[in-house]
Amino acid sequence: MRKMNILGCVAVLAMLSCARKTAPEKSNTGIDAITFMSYNVHHCNPPSKPGVIDVDAIVRVIKRENPDVVALQEIDVNTGRSGKINQAALLSQKTGYHAFHFSKSIDHDGGDYGIMILSKYPLSDMSTHKLPTDPATGGEPRVLSLATATLPDGKKVRVASTHLDFHGKTNGKLQMTEVNRILADEKLPVIIGGDFNATENSETIQLLDQSFTRTCKNCAFTIEEGKEKQAIDFIAYKPGNVFSALSHRVIAEDYASDHRPVQAVLKISF
Repeated sequence: MRKMNILGCVAVLAMLSCARKTAPEKSNTGIDAITFMSYNVHHCNPPSKPGVIDVDAIVRVIKRENPDVVALQEIDVNTGRSGKINQAALLSQKTGYHAFHFSKSIDHDGGDYGIMILSKYPLSDMSTHKLPTDPATGGEPRVLSLATATLPDGKKVRVASTHLDFHGKTNGKLQMTEVNRILADEKLPVIIGGDFNATENSETIQLLDQSFTRTCKNCAFTIEEGKEKQAIDFIAYKPGNVFSALSHRVIAEDYASDHRPVQAVLKISF
């Protein structure tokens, strides 16, 4: 088993070093708009195939939809369950989105587990902010991943990814309050996407709405568990005098992850 793991790591390193670096498709939206996707990728494990890691399935979704910036959640870096591969680096290499920022949330299975930002455009001022968790809940530590994207016309936008804890009545509120605090004094306009593990009528999303404008109301479901369908993945922005939502949609993709990706086109007015 150890020998197989070593050979697998060598194969991945060879693929990363030798693969042709292709640029992503040009934006469909022009210089006065940005297309933003949020996608919980379930550590690249299709839910219909337990134990299988299919990075290419996530890559196909991103390349087909052609967003400018992607907020991704549930990323494995060098974990045992994912075959010791660096999913953050592989997603960047295979999509051609060479600007990325991975933010670790926790140690997991011999590696790192967290969230990331993937971008066609250059990223700078990258940072990771720890979010509070009430120890009494037994919830996982969570983080906010933050970067500045420089658009083709030189405009700069702060982009963020997050994944809040599912103990929403306690940790979701604590963590969303901290996200609002971190971004309260941000000078640049901000777009945030994530798996908030909370529905629209929750206190967590009410806190999001206090500081941000979501790209949807009465949003279509993003996750289905049994007969229950819920919208818990959102994109939001601030300030409202800089951005306006031209479109919002949940992409009907059910193979690659247990979450459907969310994508919005935002007009930029600055």
